[in-house]
Amino acid sequence: MFATTEDKQALSLEVFLALPETKPAREYYHGIVTQKPMPKGKHSILQFELASAINQQAKPQKLAYALPELRCTFAERSIVPDIAVIRWENLPRDIDGEMADQFLRYPDWIIEIMSPEQSVTLGMEKIIFCLQQGTELGWLIDPSAKSVTVFQTGLPKVHIATEGNNEPLAVIKGLERWSISAVDIFAWLKV
Repeated sequence: MFATTEDKQALSLEVFLALPETKPAREYYHGIVTQKPMPKGKHSILQFELASAINQQAKPQKLAYALPELRCTFAERSIVPDIAVIRWENLPRDIDGEMADQFLRYPDWIIEIMSPEQSVTLGMEKIIFCLQQGTELGWLIDPSAKSVTVFQTGLPKVHIATEGNNEPLAVIKGLERWSISAVDIFAWLKV
């Protein structure tokens, strides 16, 4: 879904950021405001379980923090990844040492989980944009195809969740001892 200002003039990033937040979140790119679809069952389960699994591995070592729906504003764009994984040293802190409200940087690892009404192409474009800005890793999870596409330098690699295919997915540096496959991810949908 796309929304623009009524007078058809491009909205500035500053004006967009001054608008009240909405649920679901809106994102900004070159004057165009898009609204993310409302998460449904599969999306919600995958988002919750994956963020929890990453945090179980990364938080104890103070390596990274997986944050769902964190607004990231950088390079004249404001996005809300389904999961933004931020390295510990890149977490924004306020003067009290607590997590700051503003995150003015690209995520170190971006994870997008497709909903049925979302464009896979736009999801890929968001991940590629983040990689161009410095993001280390991107995952595009497509529940309808039971696939995880991994984006790093070079060509993306598609992992299909089929029986016996337990090939580990690439993770950010420092988490290489953790192994998770597309099969593991989609097993969370069995309730």
